[in-house]
Amino acid sequence: MTTIILGIFEEGLVYAIMALGVYITYRILDFPDLSVDGTFPLGAAFTATGIAGGFIHPAAALPLSFLLGAMAGCVTGLIHVKLKVRDLLSGIIVMTALYSINLRVAGKSNLPIFSKDTIFSNPWLERTIPQALRPYTVTIILLVIVLICKLLLDAYLKTRSGYLLRAVGDNDVLVTSLAKDKGMVKIIGLAIANGFAALAGSVYCQQKGFFEISTGTGTIVIGLANVIIGTQLFKRFGFVKSTTAVIIGSIIYKACVSLALLLGDLTLTFGNITVSFPVTASDLKLITSILFLIILVASSSRGKKVKSHA
Repeated sequence: MTTIILGIFEEGLVYAIMALGVYITYRILDFPDLSVDGTFPLGAAFTATGIAGGFIHPAAALPLSFLLGAMAGCVTGLIHVKLKVRDLLSGIIVMTALYSINLRVAGKSNLPIFSKDTIFSNPWLERTIPQALRPYTVTIILLVIVLICKLLLDAYLKTRSGYLLRAVGDNDVLVTSLAKDKGMVKIIGLAIANGFAALAGSVYCQQKGFFEISTGTGTIVIGLANVIIGTQLFKRFGFVKSTTAVIIGSIIYKACVSLALLLGDLTLTFGNITVSFPVTASDLKLITSILFLIILVASSSRGKKVKSHA
């Protein structure tokens, strides 16, 4: 049971980093950014290649992956702002291009780094971490990374640039009236969001010990689910910051997916006929889609009830 709980926290914390980026595009900018599905594996591809080749320190791979993701986010923003391409299409274009770029970076569709040092497994950690805490090493490191990301994002959102970012999502005319370029503000927001996605990919790669080209598939769905769960659950709790809610939502979402897998067979009874559907790890994407649909319907229904009472 302890192993399952630790696994839920570890997976939830990894995707919480990416969800912080999705929070920027979905909640703040109101921008359906599908390029996240490409920037997540971009960070993983860069990290795996650097660590496997021995020319990038595992810790240095984190900020470098963030910068790469930010560059990809800038491309999405430039396509949308400067070339006047619709937001959804801009993300799709970059996501599609990044598939080929990720393969170029990694050199192949699957690149293992099991035998290499990572931020979760290296001689320094073995010398530093007490024996009693070693089973929780991965969870502790992930928690530290997530907290740093959260605190930095909270600090940024309190700056002048952060307030402009919020204003663009709420009322872009206000930003223009302040003699600020709303297009540039959007590009900055997309850069930060995709930076977080690539950073999450780098962390994911080092945690799992490999890069796989398909790891980015459905990333945006997971991120949106995390954001919606967190923001909806803590909507009425003003003392809980949105970034904190997103992180908790990520862990809750992962717990729901793990519970669905643990339940085993799905059995449906129609009169005297019983049909059984064995649930396995290969059904993860299906479970993800169903959970996301349930979350969307539930949040939509709740919103309607609140309006009707008002």
